[in-house]
Amino acid sequence: MLRIRAFQGLRPTPKLASQVACVPYDVVDRDEAAGLAKGNPHSLLHVDRAEIDLPAEIDPYSAEVYEKARANFQQLQSSGTLIRENERCLYLYEQRMGAHAQTGVVAVCHVEDYENDIIKKHEKTRKDKEDDRTRLINTLSADTGPVFLTYRDSAEIDAAVVTMKKEQPLYDFTAPDGIRHTVWRIAHGGDLVSAFTKVPVAYVADGHHRTASAVRVGREQREKNPDHNGTEDYNWFLAVLFPASQLQILPYNRVVQDLNGLSADELSVKIKALFSVSETNDPKPAQPGEVCMFLAGKWHKLTLTRDEDADPVSRLDVSILQDKVLAPILGIDDPRTSKRIDFIGGIRGTGELERRVNDGRVAVAFSMYPTTVDQLMDIADANQIMPPKSTWFEPKLRSGLFIHTF
Repeated sequence: MLRIRAFQGLRPTPKLASQVACVPYDVVDRDEAAGLAKGNPHSLLHVDRAEIDLPAEIDPYSAEVYEKARANFQQLQSSGTLIRENERCLYLYEQRMGAHAQTGVVAVCHVEDYENDIIKKHEKTRKDKEDDRTRLINTLSADTGPVFLTYRDSAEIDAAVVTMKKEQPLYDFTAPDGIRHTVWRIAHGGDLVSAFTKVPVAYVADGHHRTASAVRVGREQREKNPDHNGTEDYNWFLAVLFPASQLQILPYNRVVQDLNGLSADELSVKIKALFSVSETNDPKPAQPGEVCMFLAGKWHKLTLTRDEDADPVSRLDVSILQDKVLAPILGIDDPRTSKRIDFIGGIRGTGELERRVNDGRVAVAFSMYPTTVDQLMDIADANQIMPPKSTWFEPKLRSGLFIHTF
């Protein structure tokens, strides 16, 4: 069964929480991170993306960057921006984005639960990105960004969360992007620690590289410790656990730079031989099994054909598109490494797809129906791996509101 634990970590003072909290390190590039942190010395981006405080020509994976991250992290503590809790705590973390709301439990999870497949994954990680976060965690002796986990709903946990949310929140602010963040502090964890022992498994929804890196750090630390007993703080990593029914997955759309030597008409003919195709004014698929394609200034609805007896990965819309169109027709054999394909998070809307085609940056765009949480869990349960860029969770967790140290 799943293990969670309360932790005595670092957190911002309430008056600075909104300034410390930042988007995850991997959803912005260097220039975007620098822009978000400009004029705000409290932003945790100065730690998670410390290259923004160094000359532009510095390699983001150089030793100077990690040392700058360490210095910035120490400065946030010495200045009183980040303070140490006086006891072990859990937290509740509610996010509101328009009409959507989700509340997760902030805790630390055991690295062995990931190793033993009690915390299940559905994506592969890239070595360079994993190496980067492993080095940062080791340099700071801290997890600065939480992993986004989900679990099948529990009435007992839901009831405890409702009761605990009646207390006065520790933080409550609306970020510049309009998302409201509210945090409640739960001293010692209340009844939630025992309630989670009845949850058989959890799933990494977002943050595979952070999870894999934290597990690597745990392994390295225990190998160096002759008195290792499994209770040390390096055995645990920071996570927010959400019930599956509350999560919102947006589509992860695809754009391809060229038509692999085909004309627009030739591509249309090949696709019509595979699927039912019709012109449409709606750029968003209405249901699973539909993909909308923007080509030569027009939207087209593709009705996919799927084999219901196929494995969970092969039944995904993104897999069918990849296997039937992107690879054999457009020559995108490996979407993980191909430079001719790009992926656009659904938060940016279908207008971004039209703009890229119309200004000539890409030749064709595909608007996808979102992958569901149930599909994600089915694939993880089958020990399979999702195609790259299959899910875009929104809203994103803010980093810096709670930090686990070891």
